[in-house]
Amino acid sequence: MTDYKTQIENNICYTDLVYERINKKLKTQLSKTQIESLVQEILRETETSQFLKKGKNVYISNTVKNIRLAVNSYTNRLITADLIS
Repeated sequence: MTDYKTQIENNICYTDLVYERINKKLKTQLSKTQIESLVQEILRETETSQFLKKGKNVYISNTVKNIRLAVNSYTNRLITADLIS
């Protein structure tokens, strides 16, 4: 079984577009540094059981912050973040 938590935590990367997408989806105005800190915090706090691979993506659901991250499992690139309703 692949340890997606460690793999993503150590290798996550971002594109310029993803910062805009996250602010839009989460209805925030965070800086790049704040977004990266939030993502790292979510990755650290989320249990390994909440890392679910579907197709090429890994979905990380953090119910405390009500945020779900989508990360490409091959490139470890953050794709988006959604509010969990």
